[in-house]
Amino acid sequence: MTQLQIPMEPVQGTISTTAGEAAKADGIARAAANTPPDWATACRGAIELMARRGQPFQAADLIAEGLVDEPDSPARWGAAFMAAAKAGVIEHAGVVPSRRATVHRSLCRQWTGTASYRKAAA
Repeated sequence: MTQLQIPMEPVQGTISTTAGEAAKADGIARAAANTPPDWATACRGAIELMARRGQPFQAADLIAEGLVDEPDSPARWGAAFMAAAKAGVIEHAGVVPSRRATVHRSLCRQWTGTASYRKAAA
């Protein structure tokens, strides 16, 4: 029986921050383009409401408060939160276990409203 040998150096081209970021941007763009408009609008409103509170939150909190339902695809969350972050509504506030039972407490980003958004929304 032979033992699996793992090379000491990664295979050329398999590790690329640039390629990873490009793939992420492409996936988010496809998710956003295919998101039902009514869910996108409800989710944007829910994120904005939570952002105004100034407390850390995650997708599970939007569902728990009845602000939005689970989307038809989990990819919708990333597109919604990234759009809000790019718009200056929210900012990253750490990584925590998800409270959504559907993802088995996997790690997820936590967000908070930006100071400038909270001030403008007041």
